[in-house]
Amino acid sequence: MNPSQLSIKSWPESERPRERLIKQGVRALSDAELLSILLRTGIPGKDALQLARELLKEHGGWRGLLALGAEDLGRVRGLGPSKAAALLAVAEIAKRQLREDLIGRHFIRDPRSIVDYLYGSLRDCKKEVFKVLFLNKANRILAERDLFEGTVDETAVHVREVVRAALQCHATALVLVHNHPSGRTEPSRDDRLITAKIADACATVAIKVLDHIIVGDNQYFSFREQQQLPVGL
Repeated sequence: MNPSQLSIKSWPESERPRERLIKQGVRALSDAELLSILLRTGIPGKDALQLARELLKEHGGWRGLLALGAEDLGRVRGLGPSKAAALLAVAEIAKRQLREDLIGRHFIRDPRSIVDYLYGSLRDCKKEVFKVLFLNKANRILAERDLFEGTVDETAVHVREVVRAALQCHATALVLVHNHPSGRTEPSRDDRLITAKIADACATVAIKVLDHIIVGDNQYFSFREQQQLPVGL
């Protein structure tokens, strides 16, 4: 009988994903095999590996699947609360690991790792998220916070909150970041206005705004790189 017609527990040990991972290492497993370990069980008529293959195909791979929120995962056939929770945990672990790698990075000298983190944390967000990176005098990142969620405009982003957070972090510089769920990265009029307002407010307490980065779908716009920071910064 073909192993795919049996429950995974009935497969030969050499073909079970979990046992193969332990003996051969994670790189020996396909995406579907890795996902099947998280799922643990399948659904009637499908083992965990078959279910994993279908989920990855339906959602375009890991990126699409892990971008789903709790509500969306709850509507996916074959994913109960336990499986959905496991996927949400994996997505959050990946973001936190990237965040840990970010702390201490030199903003000017190491832009690639910073952009990689921003892609991972913002690229697939369904809403706009306004994030701030806080830096020390050496331009190394001290901390990162999500401060606001929703449309980035003068009413949604409170300048005083940005300044307060910077002072709490003992930052001497900061980088503003937000995403455009549309995937386009061209700054809007509100993007330019809020950049100028925050820069002006930070200047009164000797804090510099080094950049405002807009993240889209595998692309970004940097005010600094495009030489569009407000005059005087």
